[in-house]
Amino acid sequence: MSENKMKDLKTRFLSAKNLLRGLLIILALLFFSGYLRFGKQTTEIPEVKQDIVADKKNSGEEGKIMWTCSMHPSVRLEKPGSCPICGMDLIPIQVSNSDEAARPRLTLSPAAKKLAQIRTTTVKRKLVTAKIRLVGKVDYQEPLVSDISAWVPGRIDELFVDYTGISVKKGDHLVSLYSPELLTAQEELLQALKTLNSGNQAVAPTARLTVEATREKLRLWGLTPKQIKDIEKQKKASDHLTIYSPISGIVIKKNATAGAYVKTGTVIYTVADLSEVWVKLDAYESDLPFLRYAQKVEFTTEASPGETFRGRIAFIDPILDPVTRTVKIRLNIKNRKGKLKPGMFVRALIKVKMAEDGKIVDARLADKWISPMHPEIIRDEPGNCPRCGMPLVEAESLGYVTDDEEFIESPLVIPASAVLITGKRAVVYVDISDADKSMYEGREVVLGPKAGDEYIVKSGLKKGEQVVTNGNFKIDSALQILAKPSMMQPKDSRGRTR
Repeated sequence: MSENKMKDLKTRFLSAKNLLRGLLIILALLFFSGYLRFGKQTTEIPEVKQDIVADKKNSGEEGKIMWTCSMHPSVRLEKPGSCPICGMDLIPIQVSNSDEAARPRLTLSPAAKKLAQIRTTTVKRKLVTAKIRLVGKVDYQEPLVSDISAWVPGRIDELFVDYTGISVKKGDHLVSLYSPELLTAQEELLQALKTLNSGNQAVAPTARLTVEATREKLRLWGLTPKQIKDIEKQKKASDHLTIYSPISGIVIKKNATAGAYVKTGTVIYTVADLSEVWVKLDAYESDLPFLRYAQKVEFTTEASPGETFRGRIAFIDPILDPVTRTVKIRLNIKNRKGKLKPGMFVRALIKVKMAEDGKIVDARLADKWISPMHPEIIRDEPGNCPRCGMPLVEAESLGYVTDDEEFIESPLVIPASAVLITGKRAVVYVDISDADKSMYEGREVVLGPKAGDEYIVKSGLKKGEQVVTNGNFKIDSALQILAKPSMMQPKDSRGRTR
C-alpha cells in the first residue's frame, strides 16, 4: 500500500473518531437533562401518593390507587402516564369500592387545612337588616292634574294666561271665549223669564220648564251661578264666555292661541297642583322581597343637599319593565314649600328588618290600621279612610310584624362568602370534623333573599352547624380533582357524578 493511501485512511479514521466522540458527548448531555426533568417527577409521585394514601387511611377509607387528570377528572387509568385529552401528567387518587355512591366529603390533614386557610362560621338565627338603595325622579300627581277645556264651541278672543309655568289660583280667569251658541242660549233664557213674569198662567208652566232647562244648559257650558244671575239681573245677553281655573296650581301646558277657533272639548290649558307630588323609584327584582306597601322611605335631591325628605310607599307596580328589568315604586309626598319639582332626580334609602317568611319588622305599624289608597293615613282602630272612604286594613295583612321577639321567628342566616352559586344550584361546605380528623361535606341549599353580606337560608342547613366561609372553593376544587360530586359536578338522578 502506498504512503499516500495510508495517510488518507489515517485522516478518515481520526475524523470518524472525533464524530463518534461528539455524538457520545451529545447523548450524555441529553441523558443528563432528561434525568433532571423526568427524574424529578418520578421522585415526586411517590410523595404525593403517600400523602393521599396516608390521608385516606386516616379517614378510614380503603381502595386502590387510580390515576386521573387534574383538568379532566373523568379520565381514570390504572397506571401513571399522560392525559389522553390534554397531555398533562396524571396524578394519583384513591378510589373506594363504593366511590359512585360516596358523599361529597373531603378529609384534610392538619397541614393541608392550614395551607387551604379554612375558616368557618356558625349558622345562626337572627333578624336580618338590609339597606335598599333606589333612584328615581319627581313627577306630577295624576289626580291633581286638570285640563281646562272649552265646553262650548267658539273663538278665543283673549288668553289671560299666555305662557306656561305661571301660577294660578282657583277661580282665576283664564280665557275670554266668543260663542254664538252661547248668545242664543242666553237670549232663550231671557225670553223665557220674560214670558214667566208676564202673568199669563196658560204659558207659565212651559216658561218655567224652559227657564230651568236653559239655566242647566248654561251651567253645563261652564257659566258659574253668579254669571247666570248677572245675566238675569241685567237682562242683557253676552256673546263672550269667561273660563275660570277649577284648581290652584301651575300651568304646565298651553295648547291654544288667541284668535283660534275651538270645538267642544278642546283642551286649552293643563294645570297641575304641586302641593303634593309623586316620587317614582326604580326597584330591581332582587329588591322586591324587601318592599311593602306603606313602608317608610327617605330620599334626597341635588337641589337640597343635606335635607332628607320622607314618604311612604303608596304603590308597587304589578308589571315588570321588560327593558330595564325594574319595577316602579311610587311615593306620595307633601310639597307645600315647593322644593320638589317634577323632573328632579332623587336617591332613596329604605332600611329593612326582615323576620321569617319575609315579614317586615316595624314596631310603629304593629297593631295599626292603614288606608289601602293613602298610606299616610294610619289609625289605631279600624274604620274608613277620611280621604277616599275605603275601609282601613290591618298592617299585619300587608306583611308587617311587631318587633317583640316572643311573637316573631328569626330566619336562618349564613354569610354570603359561604355560598358557591352555579346559576342553578347553591352549594355550601359544612365542617363535620371530629377530634381525629378534619372533614368537610358539601350540601345543596335553598337560598332566600340576600340582605347585605348575608343570605337567608330556606332549607339545607340547621342552626349551630359550621359552614366554610374561606377556602370553600379550594375544597370544591379538590373534590373535582378527585372526581367526586362538587359544585360543578353534581350527582345525577342515579347518584352518579355528571
